[in-house]
Amino acid sequence: MAVTRDIFHDPVLATEIVAFLATKPGIYVDGTLGGGGHSLAMLRALFDAGFLDGSLLIGIDQDESALSEASEKLREYEARTVLVKGNFVDIGSIITRVSSEKGLRPKVAGILLDLGVSSFQIDTAERGFSYMREGPLDMRMDRSSSVSASDIVNTYEERELAKLFYIYGEEPRSRSIARAIIAYRQKNGSVGSTQELADIIRRNAHGGERVIKTLSRVFQALRIEVNAELDVLRQALDDGIDCLDEHGRMAVITYHSLEDRIVKRFFAEKARSDWGPKGVGLREPLAWGSVIPVTRKPLTATQQEIGVNSRARSAKLRVIEKIYHGGCSGCS
Repeated sequence: MAVTRDIFHDPVLATEIVAFLATKPGIYVDGTLGGGGHSLAMLRALFDAGFLDGSLLIGIDQDESALSEASEKLREYEARTVLVKGNFVDIGSIITRVSSEKGLRPKVAGILLDLGVSSFQIDTAERGFSYMREGPLDMRMDRSSSVSASDIVNTYEERELAKLFYIYGEEPRSRSIARAIIAYRQKNGSVGSTQELADIIRRNAHGGERVIKTLSRVFQALRIEVNAELDVLRQALDDGIDCLDEHGRMAVITYHSLEDRIVKRFFAEKARSDWGPKGVGLREPLAWGSVIPVTRKPLTATQQEIGVNSRARSAKLRVIEKIYHGGCSGCS
């Protein structure tokens, strides 16, 4: 299936997403709508399979620019789409509200979460996501949010900054970078821009590829903190699974190890049945697992896709399927 290019990014692993999710009529939720590339691919697949008349796609994004772009892209399917400005942490309440308005059961056939930052956001200097462009220290996905990267960089104490860079950025030089930021603040009053921060980091990294990795890690850590990304992710995974219909599927694309570990462990926990203490011979578990893995290991992009879209290089896709009582259809 041909996938359209957009100003946000080419939809990563779109062929795989369509194959795993768009398998029957129902409600589909794109919790990270972006420019609408994944949603368009799913809607086209549902149409080609004859499932579109019984389906509805709910697209969620915090970014007004994303919603505007997606609205244009999905115009031919507007009768089968509802776009919502919001955070996927509220996925449960959004599904409940929209399905109620449409007179539908609040159970969904498929959920997609693509956790990457869009190329559009990175390339827009005034959003402050990139160390390669001069801009304000912003990094807010939702621009109405009250906390920006500037607030964190200029108000956190040295220990807080070091902990942030180490935990969310996995940066080994977290302490020296935090110390350098505090020293810069004491001398200059504040860190005012992405390039000021990048220069501080460069002076505390040791050349070559390490500089790029350190810059990426520190900016990643700040973005995660500004948008509470990991807390939001855990809540969205939990609520999303609750909203799945039997045999409904959730697909999650991650781009760094922190996210991937959270998704991997969460899915494993939900798949595990409770057989009680060792040595107790139960005929059935105390509690059944609520999902089964569809992908035993994370799927990654082909070299062909990476050649067209370098952003796909670090992407990992995990998919689970909702079951009831050990997969017994009709059990109550």
